[in-house]
This record gives sequence, structure tokens and C-alpha cells, in this order.
Amino acid sequence: MKRTLIKNVHNELGNIVTIKGWIDVARNQGKMAFFDFRDVSGKVQGVVFDKPEVMEVAKTLRPEWVVAVTGIVNERNDKSAKEFKENLANTGTREFFIKDVEIEITEIEVLNQADTPTFEITESTGGINEEVRLKNRYLDLRTERMQNNMQMRHRVAKLCRDYLDEQGFLELETPILTKSTPEGARDYVVPARLSPHQFYALPQSPQQYKQLLMSSGMERYFQFARCMRDEDLRGDRQPEFTQLDLEISFATEEDIITLNEELLVKIVTELYPEKRIQQIPFPRISYTESMEKYGNDRPDLREDKNDPNVLAFCWIVDFPFFEKTADSDDPQAQGEWTFTHNPFSLSKPEHIENLKSRQNIKDIVAAQYDIVLNGYEIGGGSVRAHDPEILQSILRILGHSDEKIETNFGHMLRALGSGTPPHGGIAWGFDRLMMILQNEKTIREVIAFPKNGEGRDPMMDSPSEISQEQLDELHLELKPLKKES
Repeated sequence: MKRTLIKNVHNELGNIVTIKGWIDVARNQGKMAFFDFRDVSGKVQGVVFDKPEVMEVAKTLRPEWVVAVTGIVNERNDKSAKEFKENLANTGTREFFIKDVEIEITEIEVLNQADTPTFEITESTGGINEEVRLKNRYLDLRTERMQNNMQMRHRVAKLCRDYLDEQGFLELETPILTKSTPEGARDYVVPARLSPHQFYALPQSPQQYKQLLMSSGMERYFQFARCMRDEDLRGDRQPEFTQLDLEISFATEEDIITLNEELLVKIVTELYPEKRIQQIPFPRISYTESMEKYGNDRPDLREDKNDPNVLAFCWIVDFPFFEKTADSDDPQAQGEWTFTHNPFSLSKPEHIENLKSRQNIKDIVAAQYDIVLNGYEIGGGSVRAHDPEILQSILRILGHSDEKIETNFGHMLRALGSGTPPHGGIAWGFDRLMMILQNEKTIREVIAFPKNGEGRDPMMDSPSEISQEQLDELHLELKPLKKES
């Protein structure tokens, strides 16, 4: 018989349906047995009575067993059903646990048994040690809370895709195996077996490739990009994360801000109607003003910080382009100066000559912008340097020799010199945005398989050692670890 999703069983009142999913709760009461069944769409109660052969099977069932259940859909009229109907009438939303109907079970087929779970699969496993949850993530993801987080992540991503498609964007993938170039954090490097003593790098962002797509005439690009950065973990950072990455040819800073603001408002109004955006258009605050007024460049502007449904967006603009290397945490800084955001950016028009002549460096203001939400930076971007002379000047300010510029960035300079249009873009920290929208405290709660605070995956037990045979194939030899003093 064709499967019916649990969320749709209320449409089958009086009919026979087959549902497939997990046993959430099993309650054996002698001559009767009650079950709560769960699938990806919802939860519903089932009952067995006056069916001795079915009852024999029912007595053996345990939580988290996977079953196919056939039965008649009946209306419920108990207290729980009345409360469910009242909430439905008031909100127009059906809760995950569908309590206005139940299934009178006529047949149960066990599809797979389950060992006793490490922890009880309840609505939320928030009270359970996080390391235990991560080690058993396949169980943790079954909870209503985590199912909702993953489903909303999908829905937000789909809305973004649909909107950007309507705006003429192309979703294009860029390489994961790429070249190590100094762009900020440390690279994760991958030995190239077929090119001994040479290495790929995993991308910190698709920055260079998306600009090369603008050189290629693609004009409007986006992707949900996987990014990897080998940096010390703190707060809500992950060694690998997802960006919503955009780049637009012939676009001004105003064009990019307007498009992103419209998309963010659309996400909230269509998918989170219970939430309220504090101010539209989003306030714009200069970096200098933000530092003077709030002491940081990611201010929390919420008027009521105790209201989980208030969203206070703002743009931080007019960043200094450069800062002294001694004042930065850039592990790849080359000289006296390093960049505050992105070496591929353009300055404000009034600072172009200083950029070219490499004068008054500390006063150069970049055409860069961050989008901040409730005190978190959720995205950042800039208008890019599309003139090879300007990019070369920026790299020289950063202390790169002409030889290193050619080695690391020669392809970019040649592409810009081939007739590249003015362009700019932005990248959202998609995990962080979802964390805030879902009222979670860490991004680990909105990522299906995150790393823990030490950058490890407790479930897969990675990173891990590799065999001597693999090391030999890669022409690698491990040095003894230094003993801690």
C-alpha cells in the first residue's frame, strides 16, 4: 500500500492508510497498546485493540524500531485533541504532534529493530552532554528540535536559490582543490599524490574564483560554498562552514546592499512570520562611529534583548582598508601592513590615488561592508579591485615582492587585465544566520554534522592517523611530536 506521510493522515479520516517511521513511545496496557509514531513530517498516536495477532507483534516493539503501520484513521476527542484543535484555530498552524486523529492499527511490519538508544529521543536533547550528542549525532538529529533546524535550513536555502534565480543569478560550483595563497587564515593543505612534494589547498572562500567568473562574463553568480579555515577555534566558529556567496558585475555598493537587504527581509517575512525586523531599511553605521559609540564593529541594536523574536539588522560601512601587522591576528601577514577584510577590495573613489601611490595608507577607506544581526557579523563583502594596477599596488602595500605577486596572484592580474568589468559581492555566514533565526546558542545546532570545540568529529573519530602505505604514496615522513615541557 502507498505510504502516507504522518502530516497528511488527518486528510484520510475514515480511510485505511500505511505510515512508515520510528516508534517514538510504546505503552503496553495489557489488552490494548498505544504508540506514538514519528516520521520526518510529524508524529501521531496509534492504538491496537481487538486484534490478538497484531497485539502479539505490538508486545515486542520498542522505541526507535522502524515499522510500517497500516490502520484506519479515526478522529480523537480527548483533552489533547481539543487543545490541538484550539491551537490550530488560533494560529492556523498544525503542530508536529498531530493529536486530532489517531490510527486504529490493523497491521504492523517491523522493518528494522534498534538497540536501546544511548539517550531518549525527546523533543530536544539540549540537557544531554554535547559530546554524547555529537558522538551519536544520527540519534540526536531524530529529535523534533534538530529535525526542525535542518528543515528550516533547507527552506531558507531554497528561498535564497529561488530568489537569486529570479534575479538572474547562476548557481556555479568552484573548485575544492585549489592553490594555497595568503588570504588570511591558515590553509588546510592536501598532498597531491600524482605531483610529489606539491600540495593543494582547501578553499577559505571562493573569492578568487568568483572574481574570475566575473572576468569570464558570467555577470551574476552564487553558490552555497563549503569553506575551510585552519584557525584556532573559539566561540561559534567551525573549521568548515557554509557561505552563501554572491558576486555581481557592473554593481555598485548600493546595488549589492539593496539586493541583500531585500533577500533578508524576504526570508524573515515568508519563513519566520513570528519575528519582527526592528528597522527597515537597515541602519547604516560607519566603522568609526560604531567603534566610538559601541566599542566594536558588530553592535547589538535590539531595543529589547530579551525578546527572541526581534531582529536588529545593520550595515557597518567605510572600514579602514589596512591596519598595522602588529595590531592584527593575521598569521600570513607579509610586511608592515595587513588588510582588515579582503586584499581584493577597492577603496572609496576619493582614496584611489592614495592606493595607487601607496601614500597615506592608514587613512585609506575601503568600499567594504558588513551585515550585522543582533550583535553577530553574518556577512561581509566589498566592491572589488578590477584594475590589475590597483590590485598589484595593494599587494605591494601588504609586503609582497613582485616575484611572490606573480607566483601567488599572477593569474588574477592577467584575468583583470583581460577586460574585467567593475564588480562586487558579499558572502553570508549561512550557519550563523540560521543559528540566530532558530534561536540557538551555537552554530553546531544548525549544522548536521559539526565538529566539536576542539575541531574533532566524535562520531567519525576524525582527524585520524593514516597508514604508512598512504604516507609512502604521498612521499611524506612524520616528524616526532615535540614533548610538552
